[in-house]
Amino acid sequence: MINKEVSSLTEAVADIFDGATVMIGGFGEAGSPIELIHALIDQGATGLTVVNNNTGSGEVGLAALIKAGRVAKMICSYPRSMNSTVFPELYRSGAIELELVPQGTLAERIRAGGAGIPAFYTATAVGTMLADGKESRTFDGQEFVMERGLKADFSLIKSLKADTYGNLIFNKTARNFAPAMAMAGAITIVQTAEVVAPGAIDPEMVVTPGIFVNRVVQAQNPAHESVLVAAGVTYP
Repeated sequence: MINKEVSSLTEAVADIFDGATVMIGGFGEAGSPIELIHALIDQGATGLTVVNNNTGSGEVGLAALIKAGRVAKMICSYPRSMNSTVFPELYRSGAIELELVPQGTLAERIRAGGAGIPAFYTATAVGTMLADGKESRTFDGQEFVMERGLKADFSLIKSLKADTYGNLIFNKTARNFAPAMAMAGAITIVQTAEVVAPGAIDPEMVVTPGIFVNRVVQAQNPAHESVLVAAGVTYP
């Protein structure tokens, strides 16, 4: 379908199924698709494996999804930060599983998955518990650990502007993991502050081309996680 715009957040996430692997963009609040995450909470899918840089803050966005009991496993680099209270308690109680991945390795695993690369070798984590049980090889006298590429059933990302063909531009560093996740998701769903007609975005400015995007939904004036957390907002 050439026109990838859908009419609502509800429609955008309607087919995310129980047990799905879902990549969610964002580096902290920068680039976090809060409105899509909240729509996913309302939708009800459970038993999810979520790939994200962290585990959210307060009780909104990703943290709210975790608190609602919808996430069975987190694959992330920073499971605990200043305002992350939901995940640590659930993890200590054994209610959620964690796969800890160094940040650079996480980015490359996602990129590799999107590029069709099943695995790669990296020196990161050699000699640590994160290398336990993983294949290792020596290249030019140095040991490397094999890491698997990551793919997802769905990727939820946030852009600054999109056209109806799914071509995207991002707000500076809010881009973070989004372009790689768009490539690694079987179905990529984008919330964007502005939807424009084809041709309204300079092709030289496009960061993620529409070939990697399946759905675009407009979310004007998207929420900022830090503002919600500071106000004590919870979702739902």
